[in-house]
Parts: sequence; C-alpha cells; structure tokens
Amino acid sequence: MRHGGKILIDQLRIQGVKRVFCIPGESYLAALDGLLESGIETIVGRHEGGVAMMAEAYGKLTGEPGVALVTRGPGATNACSGIHVAFQDSTPLILLVGQVASDQRDREAFQEIEYRKMFEPLAKWVAEVDRADRIPEYIARAFSVACSGRPGPVVLAIPEDILAADCEVKDAKPVIEVNQGADVNVVTEIVGRIAEAKRPFCIVGGSKWSKKASINLEKLSEQMSLPVGTSFRCQDFIDNRHPNYMGDVGLGINPKLKAYIKSADLILCLGARLGENTTGGYSLLNVPNPDSPLIHIHPDPNELGRVYTPDISLACNSSDFLERALACAVKKRSDLTSLKNDYFSWREPFETPGSVKMEQIILQLNDVLAEETIVTNGAGNYAAWLHRYFQYKSFKTQLAPTSGSMGYGIPAAISAKLEHPSTEVVCLAGDGCAQMSIQEFGTAMQYNANIIIIISNNGVYGTIRMHQERTYPGRISGTDMLNPNFASLAQAYGGKKDNGSNPHTPAMGSRHIIRTALQQLTDAGLITMKETKTVQSVDGDQKLYSCLLYTSDAADEGLV
Repeated sequence: MRHGGKILIDQLRIQGVKRVFCIPGESYLAALDGLLESGIETIVGRHEGGVAMMAEAYGKLTGEPGVALVTRGPGATNACSGIHVAFQDSTPLILLVGQVASDQRDREAFQEIEYRKMFEPLAKWVAEVDRADRIPEYIARAFSVACSGRPGPVVLAIPEDILAADCEVKDAKPVIEVNQGADVNVVTEIVGRIAEAKRPFCIVGGSKWSKKASINLEKLSEQMSLPVGTSFRCQDFIDNRHPNYMGDVGLGINPKLKAYIKSADLILCLGARLGENTTGGYSLLNVPNPDSPLIHIHPDPNELGRVYTPDISLACNSSDFLERALACAVKKRSDLTSLKNDYFSWREPFETPGSVKMEQIILQLNDVLAEETIVTNGAGNYAAWLHRYFQYKSFKTQLAPTSGSMGYGIPAAISAKLEHPSTEVVCLAGDGCAQMSIQEFGTAMQYNANIIIIISNNGVYGTIRMHQERTYPGRISGTDMLNPNFASLAQAYGGKKDNGSNPHTPAMGSRHIIRTALQQLTDAGLITMKETKTVQSVDGDQKLYSCLLYTSDAADEGLV
C-alpha cells in the first residue's frame, strides 16, 4: 500500500528521472514525502519560472524529459514562461501541478485554476488525474507524449487528496520511444537531388539530435560538398570550425549568406521548423511555395507543409535520416571557397560604440574557453554578439531559447552545471534579462553550481529601445532601468565578483578585462582555460557596458 505521492515518485524513478526541479507547495506535500528516500535529486528553486526553465534546459541538454513540480494557482501561472520555451523549442518537459482537493473543484476554491484551459495552447497534452490508482497510467502517457513526434511539454495536475490517498496499484513499465524510420527509397531520392544540385544548402535544427547525428552531418557535408547553416540558436549542432559550416540562419543573419540561400537551387531543411526567426519573418523563403525546391525532414508529420509546401517531405528524426543518407551518399566536389570566405569576413570584428567592446569580449571567450564549455543566454541585444562571434565547437554546448524569453540564461546555466559539474558553464545576460531570474543565484549557491555569469549592463531594455528609437525617434518611453550593483548583489548571495575594472588603475579594454577575470578564476582552480595568445589592452572608460563575472563558489579564493 502506497500513498499517491509515493506512487507518483516511483513512476518518475521507473521512467529514468534522476533530478527534479521544484518550488514546494502545500498542495503536493505527499509528493515531496515520496521524494525523500527515492534517490531522485531534488533541486529547490526560487521562482517557478526559473524552475521550469531549469527543467527545460535539462530536457534540451539530455533529450530526456525535464521534470518540474509546482503548486497550484500562482505557482502554475509562474511556470508558464518555461512551458512556453519548451513548446517553441520542441523540448520534452513534464510539469506536475498540485491541484486543489477533488471535493473543492469547480467552486473557485483557494488558488483553483482549470489547467486544461490555461495550458491548452502551450502544451502537447494537459490532463488532471482523477484517481490515485491511475497515476502510473498518466505518468507513462505523459512521458510518451512529451517525447513522441515533435517533443514538447506536458502538464499534469494532481489533486491534493489524490496524492494523499492510499491504494494498491502496479507500476507502469518504462516508456519506449517510438520513432518513424526513414524510408530508404525517399532517402535515396533526396541524396540524388543533393548530388544533382549546383547550389544546394542545408539548414539544420530542431530536436531529437544526438552526438552521432552531429558527426554524421559533418561526414555527409564533406562527402557531398554540402554547405550547412544552423537554425536560430542551434549553432552547436555542428562544429562551427568545420569547413562546410557557413553560419547561423536566424536573427542577424550574414547578408551574404541570406543572399546565397535565396539563390540556392535546393534547400534541405533537416529537423528545423522553419519558424519566424529562422526565416527572417517568413521572408527568406516565399510562402507557401519557395522559389527553390524544398526538402523538409522533421520527426512530426504535422510540421511538414505547415507553412511551406515542400517538394519532398519525410517524417523521421534527423539521426535516422543522416545514418541512411551517409550509407548511400555519393562523392561530390563543389567550390565553397567564396561562401566560406563570406563567413570569415562576417566574423571579423565590427567595432561597436562605447569603450567596452562586446565583440572583443565574445572573441576573447571564444579564444580561452575549453571546447566543451556550455554557454547559455536569454534574450536581448547582447546575444547578437554571441551569435556572430562565438564558435560552438562541441555538441550540446549552446543553451538558449528560440522563443526569445528573457531570464533563461541563469536557470539554464544552473541546470547545465548540475548535469555536468566538471564542465565550465558561462551565462551571458543583459541587465534586464538577468533580473528576471537573478534570484536563482541562491539556487546555484545552495547546490554548488559553479557558474560564471557575464552581465551586459547598459541601464535600458536594449532591444526594445532599439526598436523604439527606430519607430518613434526622440520619444523614449518605458525603456529605462535603474539597476542594482550587480557585483555587490553577487556578494550578498555569497558569490565572488568582478566589476570589470579597478578604481585604482586606468580603465582596461574589454578583452583585457575578460582575460584577467577568467585568469583569476583559473588561478583559483575554478575553471580551466586552454592556452591563448596574449591580448593587448585598450584604454577607455565604462560608458556603454559594464561587465560582471561571478561564480557561486564559496571558497576564499577567486575574484575580488
């Protein structure tokens, strides 16, 4: 005999869950009791939005469903931001919500919400468990739905009395993901079309990728001289130093790359949805019929033909397609020198206003961080430099929301560090972006998640101000910010801080600041940097941006 909370947690364990993220609530005390001796690590966050984003980052990083537990009403509504990220990013995630007791339903009880109506546009499936003996059934279905086809979030509400009820019930079996395999004949036809094309281009993205798939993508591109671009915030799907990588196809796309894609005689879209950001507001390709022949491969048949009508469509995951395509690939040689030179030219630093040069900061990070370093970010103008100048060298080292959600970077960094404690994790955030989840620094401290955060602090909501000044010149409204001293705030949580300059010495150039700060972290044994060239400092003041690096390590050494 087990109570519902114990049954619930037992099902999570059976489905392979190793870690859950939560904000405690009285509506699911029985589930918290079930976690006590389960062997599942419980990470207690500071805000449900941060908790949901941690779970989403886990799902994005591992390919397995992230799990978050929140309480009813305000707790569930706070979690919506993370659910939205999971939905648009096609990330498997399960949100468990403690619901009001069954005998109080439909009375507008304290914190009662109808979750089916609330989450219906944001989740693949929303349900409410009505009996304790059906918990195994619901959990098994939740994992199946979250991972099948196009992955995404599932929301399960479980009333308080059901979690507390004792019953006898058998556990569910571990869910086996069902994938629709790649049709050999269709794959052969696609390979033939690539071989015949004079100016083909491949756009990769989406979910259900693996390290092996990333390697196979590189091999296929080499074999068939196929230029590759990555969809918005999927830059880590291929080593950005690879000769066939031509840049990211998203916000701030290289204009020359955009022109090449528009003139391509074949476009292979592998795994991506061809959403707004990847297509530049649906302007990169004509809707519904692109000028160039389009081959679209996606694990969910509902995504094929949703916006663009493909010439060939194939419902399968990218890993299966690449394995079969590589087996029948033919040797092809095309001169990609001009396109590659366009990529190199695009990465040449373009000097921005102000004394702190974000392009130099990103280039310095690119130089000194280890190849396996995981880099996270949320939304803001600061991310444009990251997209343009940073090269992702290893699979699953980029964590960022395609939904453009502010506040994502810090929770994602914490989740990444918990999953890979020996890997350096660097978060880039704007001042507005950071303050949407800065309280999660307390979570990092509590669980020794040794992250590094770089905050670009310009005292405004930068992206919105940019659009505002363009649309309503000279009419600034609602985009100014009064910020705290971020370095002192980091210290208040117990972290180490660096304001980016020493008041007793001349101001240093941005690249030198970052180099010095990272070196201090290295000397303290907190991170390991590879050898890099000497960087010459550039004098200047700190007018446009101030940069903060801090770590949650509680040791006496580190940044001062």
